[in-house]
Amino acid sequence: MVEFYNSLVRKLESLPAPDINLIARLWIAYIFWKSGRTKVDEGFLEPSETTYLLFENEYALPLLPYDLAAHMAIYAETFLPLLLIAGFMTRVSATMLLGMTAVIQIFVYPTSWPDHLMWAVVLVFLVLRGGGAISLDRITIEKKTVKAV
Repeated sequence: MVEFYNSLVRKLESLPAPDINLIARLWIAYIFWKSGRTKVDEGFLEPSETTYLLFENEYALPLLPYDLAAHMAIYAETFLPLLLIAGFMTRVSATMLLGMTAVIQIFVYPTSWPDHLMWAVVLVFLVLRGGGAISLDRITIEKKTVKAV
């Protein structure tokens, strides 16, 4: 039984690995992009009236005016996913979305911790591991490495 298991593990390890970083980037970008798009009616960045009402009542944050919070959320949920999709400034984008996730967990939906924990795991992975092989970060890092040599 042990030999069968070891044989199976060797076969699995010999398969080409998918770029997990790319999969993580695309998945978490989709989550935040989709959320950001629900906050606008027309146009690209202008909050809907419903969004203003939600930020004034349900999403109310301490020390932050609701209209500013609405704009900040829309900008973050629009531009940070685009950066993640491209794999550009992955660690910075993931860190900012991790902070946003913490704010949502603590101040808005404290009982939604299973979703937020799942997002946080993916975001921490991206903060620690970066954009991966298929990313603009990789191209930028490789160019700097070549110039330094």
